[in-house]
Amino acid sequence: MAKIVFLPHQELCPEGLEVEAKDGEFILDVALKNGIHIEHACEKSCACTTCHVVVRDGFDSLDESDELEDDMLDKAWGLEPESRLSCQAKVNGTDLVVDIPRYTINQVSEHH
Repeated sequence: MAKIVFLPHQELCPEGLEVEAKDGEFILDVALKNGIHIEHACEKSCACTTCHVVVRDGFDSLDESDELEDDMLDKAWGLEPESRLSCQAKVNGTDLVVDIPRYTINQVSEHH
């Protein structure tokens, strides 16, 4: 089991949160099951950028992103070298520190 530290986000988790994650779980699924409602407008199909996160620590432990994810990330607000779509990034046994950007390209939240 790995730990994921979600850094404080003004709306989604103001205090931040540290949770456990099983190998093979997607960052988005870990967040959702722990009450962090990261936007995911395309229902986890890698067709949008609303679940964009920045992996501040542990980024190199993740599988490489594929071409489709890279193409979507090019459209993300606030893209950084350690950016990933949380619906595509699987936990691989290494602790992670995840920063949820304040903004997405969606103007209105889907409230899943």
